[in-house]
Formats: sequence, structure tokens, C-alpha cells
Amino acid sequence: MGVRNILIIGLGGVGLHLARRLVDEGYNITIIESNPQLISSAQAELDAKIIDGNAMELSCWKRAGAESIDLMIAVTDQDSVNMIASIIADRFGIKGKIARVRSPEYGYENSFLNKNDFKIDMVIHPEELVSKEIAMLVMRAAANDVIDIGEGGMKVCALRAGGSMPLINQTIEEIRNTYADLPFRIVAIARGINTIIPGDNDTILPNDQVFFMLDEQHMPRFIQLMGMRERPIQRIMIVGGGMVGARVAELLGKSVKIKLVERDPVKAEELASHIKHADILLGDGTDVNVMVLGGIMDMDIFIAATDNNETNIISCLLAKHIMNRTNVDPQGKEGKTIALVRKEDYLVLASTIGLDIALNMKISAANEIMKFIRMGELISVAHLHGVDAEAIELVAAPGSPITKKRLGKLRSQLQDKNIMVAGVVRNGACMLTDDNTTIQPGERTIVVSTTKSIREAQQLFQ
Repeated sequence: MGVRNILIIGLGGVGLHLARRLVDEGYNITIIESNPQLISSAQAELDAKIIDGNAMELSCWKRAGAESIDLMIAVTDQDSVNMIASIIADRFGIKGKIARVRSPEYGYENSFLNKNDFKIDMVIHPEELVSKEIAMLVMRAAANDVIDIGEGGMKVCALRAGGSMPLINQTIEEIRNTYADLPFRIVAIARGINTIIPGDNDTILPNDQVFFMLDEQHMPRFIQLMGMRERPIQRIMIVGGGMVGARVAELLGKSVKIKLVERDPVKAEELASHIKHADILLGDGTDVNVMVLGGIMDMDIFIAATDNNETNIISCLLAKHIMNRTNVDPQGKEGKTIALVRKEDYLVLASTIGLDIALNMKISAANEIMKFIRMGELISVAHLHGVDAEAIELVAAPGSPITKKRLGKLRSQLQDKNIMVAGVVRNGACMLTDDNTTIQPGERTIVVSTTKSIREAQQLFQ
């Protein structure tokens, strides 16, 4: 589906974040919103057509030019509005429909009224998405994050620069020369609020979040060289028994031992009766005594999933300190923390102060929607957690700019645009590129770029 013109219903958290990304990537965006404050804020920062009105009124759709829209995205806080908007969009002939639906009673495959009844192509449930993301990260917790890239066995692994990591204060060129016999590539660095697509002269600094790309067959040796120790995840503590915390406990309860801390007595009692594979503790997750009594010292991972940003960040900081067994035993294991952060600005704070992983529901939902939008343009997309960058697969068209010179000759141009051509698929295998690599027409490549540079990366391959 070739998508250029997109209509967004609702400028709440997901809608605004999504609109920013889509505008940056060059899509034509129209928005229907009834809240004056949200409209005023969006008009100040978005190059988009904003309709002040109610999405349940057909006049708003006509003012939005619904007949020329390729994709409708309904992400208001009301399931009913989003589902009816999908039906209206279908009547206007809009081919693609995405709707946020939280209730399991509607819109899903096994619901009494499923997504086909509402003409929805894709259902988005932010809480479910971020819950599954947390569960996936827990099961891959040897590193901070491991992402599958393409079909050639490549992985992107994220590590915090600290402790025993041997790369600190070395340039990318020095690292490449030191580890010439171990093929890996540093494809992105998160440093405070900045995202770096590194060149040879960039240096790894303490507390950087560093993203490595390598073939999975080299992962065991890589983990050993980076000073990591693979140990099975056996015990997890979750603070917050809301929709996300309870769902994570359900997803992981049969695989690991879980203790779920909830401060509300009524909710704690409900959780105890509904979640079979977790111990429910009544208490405040920011209270050190509650943490200790709950066995925080024995935990492998601590997850903060309350509705309060500050609670999640503070409890993760406390847990990070308590779970650092290297304070008493140099060979001890350091527990990892995952914080649910509902305010985007706090993601930078969480990364800067040393939390392992911070997730945001709006961003998780937007990432899933972006995958759907790009389905017809890109082979695959993987968002790199904690950094404003993505790994995408592109095929080089005959005569495209990327095929005309070896990558070494294009290095300066690519770096200025925050784009890295990191891998290429040849003879059925994915291999890392270097300055001598020339991309051939028809070859599939793995490109890492900042989110704002994806459109420019695509143009290099067209």
C-alpha cells in the first residue's frame, strides 16, 4: 500500500508523537481534534492540516478531504470513537485503517465483534504492546537488549558502557583494529539526549548506551569479551499491579518466579485471586524496607510499571543500587532494571542516570504503526530502544546513488546525514560492510539511521 496522505484522529499522547514522526518523514498529515489546548500546542510545532472538530461529525471528514486519504489512524482515548471512525473511513473509501482499542471485548480476532466487523486493518493496544516488549526484553536479558535484524542471522545488541567493558575511551577506529578478528560493528550510541551514528573518530565514553551489530554465531564470544556473564533469569520483582504490571506477570509467570508489589489493598487482593503464578505483596515499591522484605537482593530483574513516572524512576534507582552484588562480591551479578516512563522527556533522564531500559507506551504504539505504514516501502524495520534510531532493510535499485561508489567514498556524505550502511546480504548470508564494499543493484542491505533520516536513506537506494 503506497501511503502519502494520512489522517490522524486524536492528538493525545500517541497521536501527537506519531504526527511528529510522520511529518519529519515527509508524509502529508491531516488531524481531527476537538481539544483547543492540544490544537494550539500542535499548531505551534507541526506542519500539518489540523481540523478543529468532532470526528463523529461527517462535516469534519469532508473538511479533512477524506476522499484523498490513504490511511486513517484513530488513536483517541475512547475505543468507541476509534472503532466508529474506522467504519466512517471505510465508507469514504480510505484503504488503510488503524485503531487503538483497549477493550478485549471488541476489535480482536476472538472478540464478539472483531476487527473485520469494524473494517479495521490493524488494532493497537499500547498497554499490551509494551507488556509484550517487557517480556521479550526479560527473556533476552544477557544484554540490555538484543534485536533480530532481517533474515540473515544478524543481531543488534545494546550495552551500557561501564564496569568491565574494555571499549571505554577508545575511538571506533581503535576498537575496529583491536578486535579485527571478531566481526562486529558499532552502529549507534546514545549519550544523554543525543543520538550518534558513529564515525571512526567518535569515542565510547562511560555510561554511553552502545549498539553493536554482529552475526549471532559470534554472540557467545562477544559477550565474553565485553565482560558480560550469561546467567538464566530466575527471579523478577514487579512494582505496580496495573494493566501493564499484571499483564507482564501473566506473560512471564510460568517461566520465572515473580513477586508483584501493589500498594492498593483492593487491587492487591484482586491480583492475588486472578494471577496464579506470582506472589502478590502489599506495599509501597519506593520503600526500601518493602523491597528488602520482598527479596530484592535475590532478584535478577526489577520492573517498575506504576502509573507514576517519578515512582518508576526512583524505585528503579533504589533497586539498581541494592541489586548490584558486585559491591560485596566482584564476581557477583548486577541486576537489571526496566522502567515504564509515560512522559517522553523522562526517557532521557532515565537513560542519563543509568537505568538499563526505559520504555514508553506511546513510542511502542507509534513504532508498531510505523511498521505497518512502511510495510510496502521497507522489507523490515527495528526500532533501537533508548536511542532515536532505527535499523531498516533496503534493496538497492539499478542506478541508485548507493550503487555508484564504494562506501568509503560515500562515508562523509552518509555520516553528515546520520546514515550507516552496516550490512549487506550476499549469497544468502548477511555480512558486515566496510569502506571497500560496493552495494550492487538488487542487493538487500541493513541500514541504521536516525529516525529523521529514514526518508533520505530511502532516496539513496532509489
